[in-house]
Amino acid sequence: MSEGMNAPVIALSVVIPVYNGAATLDSLITELAFLKNAGVTPSGKHFRVSEVLLVWDGGSTRSAEVIRQQEARYSWVRAVWLSRNFGQHAATLAGMSSSGGEWVVTMDEDGQHDPAYIGAMLDVALAQECQLIYAAPTHGRPHGFIRNSGSAFARGLFKILIGDSNFDQFHSYRLILGEVARGTAAYTGPGVYLDVALSWVVSRSATCPVPMRAEGREASSYSFRKLVSHFGRLLISSGTRPLAIVSIVGFVFFVAGILYSIWVLSQSVFSDTTPDGWASSFIATLVVGGLILFSLGVIAQYLRTAVNMSLGKPLYVVVKDPQNHFPNK
Repeated sequence: MSEGMNAPVIALSVVIPVYNGAATLDSLITELAFLKNAGVTPSGKHFRVSEVLLVWDGGSTRSAEVIRQQEARYSWVRAVWLSRNFGQHAATLAGMSSSGGEWVVTMDEDGQHDPAYIGAMLDVALAQECQLIYAAPTHGRPHGFIRNSGSAFARGLFKILIGDSNFDQFHSYRLILGEVARGTAAYTGPGVYLDVALSWVVSRSATCPVPMRAEGREASSYSFRKLVSHFGRLLISSGTRPLAIVSIVGFVFFVAGILYSIWVLSQSVFSDTTPDGWASSFIATLVVGGLILFSLGVIAQYLRTAVNMSLGKPLYVVVKDPQNHFPNK
């Protein structure tokens, strides 16, 4: 008994990006409060949530009010205010850079992620000596059929293009070694997908089965444009392999064009009939023209990311509570 009581208590920081969490934050913080001093993993390891960082990502005024209420109610809840909406990944990185725990947990604001499974994720990390643990949903993803199908297609395409077998592990409910989390937050540039940045620096990652709960509010929705932009950032930040694939595809079309030209020439020389070429030429023009435009688009995205980084575009900017700047608002 005395040995268990004298065992070191692992301190955890919990990072929650907040955009529209007015309806869910109160219950989520209440659940985390039970782990403030008395967390025990299934294998008997002692841990505690030493701090919760609520990162306001330029969202609703009501969400900002709830953040202030939670910070006033609990001494271990800290608000991190961003100057505008930078996106969930940037907000998560801002919270990670402000954390001080031995391990960092990232969670969504909507209540889908159950804090009761933090201990199980910590057990996996310690048992397998992994620096990064992702929650693995045990009953699928809680979105609609169309979005889930699109996500599945994007994941499959990404694995084909990038060859990253760990892509299916990516999830916003994560447990990260504190030093890795803060180091990643310090060096990740604009336009870089958070989980890709983590994959650059962790030596080992694993997953932990976690059931996802229903959202505690009206389900959030992403427009098709946002989903495409999200996938594009993921693809571009994954390295230069897409450029190599574009080059290979271009070379294949070049060889196919030479072979087709030889066939047309041979038909003209050794045959009395000249092959009809209008339809095939038209199709080839459309295909090759589309391929060229697609290739230029991929290159343009790389140039955009490089230019943003060279111009010093910040990933996020942390400010004081906007209420201090605009008290009459």
